[in-house]
Amino acid sequence: MKSQATMICYLMLFLVTEYSCYASKIHIKDGDKLQRPEGKPKTARIQEKCHGPCITSSNCSQPCAQHFRGEIGFICNQNKWQKSTETCTSLSVETLFESYSKVANHVLDTAAISNWAFIPYKNASSDLLQSVNFFARQLHIHNESENIVDELFIQTKGFHINHNTTQKSFNFSMSMSNSTEGILGIIEIPKEELWNLPPNTSQAISIAFPTLGAILKEAHSHNVSLPRPVNGLVLSVILPERLKQILLTFEKINKSQNARAQCVGWHSRKRKWDESVCKTTLDVRNKVKCRCNYTNVVMSFSILMSPKSIDNKVLDYVTCIGLSISILSLILCLIIEATVWSRVVVTEISYMRHVCIVNIAVSLLIANVWFIIASNFNKKPQDYNWCVAVTFLSHFFYLSLFFWMLFKALLIMYGILVIFRRMIKSRLMVIGFAIGYGCPLIIAVTTVAITMPRKAYVRPDACWLNWDNSKALLAFVIPALVIVAVNLVVVLVVAFNTQRPSIGSSKSQDVAIIMRISKNVAILTPLLGLTWGFGIATLIEGTSLIFHIIFALLNAFQGFFILLFGTIMDHKIRDALRMRMSSLKGRSRVAENASLSPTNGSKLMNR
Repeated sequence: MKSQATMICYLMLFLVTEYSCYASKIHIKDGDKLQRPEGKPKTARIQEKCHGPCITSSNCSQPCAQHFRGEIGFICNQNKWQKSTETCTSLSVETLFESYSKVANHVLDTAAISNWAFIPYKNASSDLLQSVNFFARQLHIHNESENIVDELFIQTKGFHINHNTTQKSFNFSMSMSNSTEGILGIIEIPKEELWNLPPNTSQAISIAFPTLGAILKEAHSHNVSLPRPVNGLVLSVILPERLKQILLTFEKINKSQNARAQCVGWHSRKRKWDESVCKTTLDVRNKVKCRCNYTNVVMSFSILMSPKSIDNKVLDYVTCIGLSISILSLILCLIIEATVWSRVVVTEISYMRHVCIVNIAVSLLIANVWFIIASNFNKKPQDYNWCVAVTFLSHFFYLSLFFWMLFKALLIMYGILVIFRRMIKSRLMVIGFAIGYGCPLIIAVTTVAITMPRKAYVRPDACWLNWDNSKALLAFVIPALVIVAVNLVVVLVVAFNTQRPSIGSSKSQDVAIIMRISKNVAILTPLLGLTWGFGIATLIEGTSLIFHIIFALLNAFQGFFILLFGTIMDHKIRDALRMRMSSLKGRSRVAENASLSPTNGSKLMNR
């Protein structure tokens, strides 16, 4: 084991120093001469001498013979040309790259991964990736398509392309070890990108690494709150400069349902994964599709396991049970409102108050239904257009919930400030529906219009507003929290203004109604605001599981809170329910007595 570890360390030292000295020692480009001092080149027939006069201490060089690369150097000594250096070799760039890849294959072997922890130079893995990419850039594709290197832990392929080429793709299938099945990886060059190429032929080269992700260390990893394991192949691509975008498909190594993915590119200068260069277009259980920007500093790509995915069955159970209770509570709330409606809508304010309660319950009920539909979309491959539609409806009805809460608060202010002149009921209804449904519609439509051209409206891993790419979720969070703040201010205003004596019985009755509305708003508003406050906390990487559970509880039981604090705790509604029940009991008794009376009995006998 010691000898194996020593050999790996020596090989790593060679690879790390190879890249740092590569530009000064090799410079393999078209027309450059190749120098490999540590090799034993096959020498060509030496040229006779340099042409021109021989002056002391002057020097010159001559090319090697045909089929050889390099040069022969001469120096003038005692008026005669004498050979000083010779770098002629028959090794091609491709041959050197194959030799180089064999060394890289050894240090990328799964058996050697544990030894990387003992290498003091932490950027060794990044330098290895960058040196392989740099070396591959110097290769020349001779045939239409080639398998340049086919090792177990490093594969290189290439083909010719031009502006008339149809969409091309690299397909890799590599195992993590000798015993595991192959993990798939595909790189596609879109046809619209190929149109940017000139008529003359160019080349595209790609390299795949199955194990490099396990050893590739980020230079700023101490700033990352959670580990970000690579969950697929690391794929590098060397393309002509005019090509700027590529499509990638990764098969997941960890295929569990909650193993969400983030498409990333390796930034060779920052030595870290960069999320901004890639967009996740599909994320299902076994594979991920990405659209990435290709640059000279970002030419290697992979997928990371998202730290935001919480693999805990408790959340599923809490959400399922809570939503069931919430939906049943909202249905019961609507039934109660329908039962007592004629008895509780006495004044304009009381009428509008119950209109608010009904619309709050309807908005949340429909939003919960679309939430359930969206959850089913998350468990199978997404149809993008359907996902957008589901997200839009969920966004719209959740916003309606808060805007009807805002209208309730404005209704309170109206009842306090407007004393001598009352607005007619129909006008209040128009204003209520304009605020309750008009404002949410404007916000939801604007959000779609701004984010859809970039396909950044929904999340890649769920049918809900995007956060990572476009921050579309702010179109819900900001209005909701602003409304919570406004409503709390209104409650404070009510606390000061309802202490003055009332004028007239009708005004006294309105003040009593306003107080009930204020209590309702004072209780519901913090609950609704607290719910989404915990929701924002769950967006932060590294958030404790307890925040996710609290958010799931509060969010799922919103319907129960509305039933409890908006309906059941209102004594007017309770009184109306008792009267309704008494009336029903009275009618049933009358009907029963009527059926048992002698007259009815004789009629039955006569029949």
